[in-house]
Amino acid sequence: MLREARRQRNLPTIDTPSICVLDPDGDVVRALKQSGTSRRHQGWACYHTELEIFDLPGIGEVGIIGCAVGAPFAVLVAEQLFVSGCRLLVSVTSAGRIADLGPTPYFVLIDRALRDEGTSYHYQPPSSFADAPDPALIARVESELKRLDRVVVHKGATWTTDAPYRETEEAIAAARADDVLAVEMEAAALYAFAAAKKRTVVALAHVTNTMAVAEGDFEKGEADGTTVTLAVVAAVARAWAEPGIG
Repeated sequence: MLREARRQRNLPTIDTPSICVLDPDGDVVRALKQSGTSRRHQGWACYHTELEIFDLPGIGEVGIIGCAVGAPFAVLVAEQLFVSGCRLLVSVTSAGRIADLGPTPYFVLIDRALRDEGTSYHYQPPSSFADAPDPALIARVESELKRLDRVVVHKGATWTTDAPYRETEEAIAAARADDVLAVEMEAAALYAFAAAKKRTVVALAHVTNTMAVAEGDFEKGEADGTTVTLAVVAAVARAWAEPGIG
């Protein structure tokens, strides 16, 4: 697919940055474009998305793709990124609160995700949860995130669903009984893919709402959460790039 896209569009063969980000909401990508701090990757051959490149202080060149929403789309893009030069993929998706951990917004560093979607079952045998495939990396990321100022991060489970408008009271209660902290749409599939293909993926949920039960939900904070999200991505990158790692 990438070969044919490259041929049809007359694109050069250029690797992606080794660190890439999935931004399902597209807020970070929009902010980078509006500020003029990103540029189009000239060799990205995906039929469905655009890859933006920006310089992350202390980290270097990073790639980012916006609006790849949901498990099938996220994994399609992840497959393509990893054969195009990516070595670390960080997914930061907005999420709804399941467990009351305090005022939103805050982040959940996902260590496992409830598999209520279809994509993960094409990569891993059936099970209730998809675990982060590299627990040691998750531990290092957690330690690095704790050093950030004014960033609230909890480690735990999320519920990955294909049907956001079927998050019923009964389903929410069942997820809460499984110690799930938030609901999102990509993590279980990304972790199953990463485990099957031996790729490095770290998924975080940016908990921005209380399932639309209160007016004023869905606020991410300053600059639609771009500043804090990029700080989180940088922390993940530092943890991955520790000596002998990555």
